[in-house]
Amino acid sequence: MDSERVRVVLVDDEHLVRMALRLIVDGEPDLVVVGEAADGDTAVTVVGEQRPDVVLMDVRMPGRDGLSATEEILRLPEPPRVLVLTTFDSDEMVLGALRVGALGFLLKDTPPPRILAAIRTVATGEPALSPAATARLIAAATGPHSSDARRASRETAAGLLATLTDRERETAGAIAEGLSNTDIARRLDITVATVKAHTSSMLSKLGAENRVQIALLVRDAES
Repeated sequence: MDSERVRVVLVDDEHLVRMALRLIVDGEPDLVVVGEAADGDTAVTVVGEQRPDVVLMDVRMPGRDGLSATEEILRLPEPPRVLVLTTFDSDEMVLGALRVGALGFLLKDTPPPRILAAIRTVATGEPALSPAATARLIAAATGPHSSDARRASRETAAGLLATLTDRERETAGAIAEGLSNTDIARRLDITVATVKAHTSSMLSKLGAENRVQIALLVRDAES
């Protein structure tokens, strides 16, 4: 039965938060909680044992934090998708989570239906960001930075994107605009399967974990 449902691991140092999330998730016929952890080290162990599809990850916890745990989890063979669920939405927190490979970022006061929708979304490999996180991402991409730091980021990103084919770069640009695979296929007059193939190739060439990191590279190259 579990093979037909999205398997979820909950990571939060507050027992009551985990209990509430379990009630929300287990109340859905297509989702199931298969494990819990109260800190980053335990999260890595539980994920390795349970092999979930999605991890709901807090950031600030005793011992190893959620970002460090996310980095290690995403180095596992066939890693799960990580959806950060936290109380804090500073620029550093949002960008830090996305740069280590998290596919989604939500605040803990997000209504349960949106949390459930985000779990389903990241399970398919698509990003799920709160409006606040999206705003901070855009601000970070377009706001003022030191010229040296901006130049270094731009040159690094441009160098990586230069390894892509023309079609892959077009696909990367569309991903950065937030288009779905179906929309990208329609724009480029190719099949969805071809979009997925381009994306898989880009992930390998760029050393990226997911579509969000591809989008960040495109933004860096244009900054």
